[in-house]
Amino acid sequence: MINDRPVRQAAGARGMMCWRTLTKECAIAKNQPVGGQAPVVQRIRLRYAKRGPLRFTSHRDFARAFERALRRAAAPIAFSQGFTPHPKISYASAAPTGVASEAEYLEIGLQAAVDPEELRLALDAALSPGLDVLEAVIATEGTSLADRIDAARWRLELPGVTDAAAAEAVEKFLAAEEVQVERMTKQGRRSFDTRQAVTFFAVTQQSGAPSGATAAPCAIIDLVVRQVIPAVRPDDVLSGLRVVAGLEPPVPPRATRLAQGRLVLGTPDQGTLTPQGEIVDPLAADREDATIGGR
Repeated sequence: MINDRPVRQAAGARGMMCWRTLTKECAIAKNQPVGGQAPVVQRIRLRYAKRGPLRFTSHRDFARAFERALRRAAAPIAFSQGFTPHPKISYASAAPTGVASEAEYLEIGLQAAVDPEELRLALDAALSPGLDVLEAVIATEGTSLADRIDAARWRLELPGVTDAAAAEAVEKFLAAEEVQVERMTKQGRRSFDTRQAVTFFAVTQQSGAPSGATAAPCAIIDLVVRQVIPAVRPDDVLSGLRVVAGLEPPVPPRATRLAQGRLVLGTPDQGTLTPQGEIVDPLAADREDATIGGR
């Protein structure tokens, strides 16, 4: 007698897989309204901050938290077309995990027009303290957020390092033609130059105790870095200080991104700019358009 049990089991497994696939496709199809998703009628650009312990939130975790906040705020978010609709959210140059920031940016597409300030308040209330929505403006036609950002200003706190030691290390860094450091990437360990990306590097006059700490030596550095490939991060620059000057803080440094935008260097017709140039706020053009009477 022929045992056809394996054949029947295989057929049953294929049938179950087909049923699961069909069920999933039907469920997805239900998410698609007749005629497809509603079009985007308004785009809002947001500036948000990562503060305190929430600076350790990864970009992926923040993205999930932000999508939940959109649902809680009942924002009329627009979705992409297709079998797996995704919310229309575009992020611009997210900060590395573990780094605080006062200048993170994203853009969302909406199916209905809303008041930007009311949306900001609703999203800020829906997010955890430390993930703070600071500003919302209506996006104008023109360049994207990513095209408006090519540099960032950082504040580096070096607990246990005196101003004199930090200033000496910075001077050696700036005097070098190149400062090679190594970092582990997805493609393996890479060596790259950090010097060419740095446009300004100095110990500030605000040095003293690190934020949230008792009085102790703490050099505070003002750093402006251009966007290059591969990206040069604050920890890469600190590695460069270790390479050229042997500077290594006794406790982990703390980095905060203060600004992002287009770097404009001083020219005679631009008036007075800071020595490191001016980083133009990427939302400035949208605010100006709103002031003039734009969308």
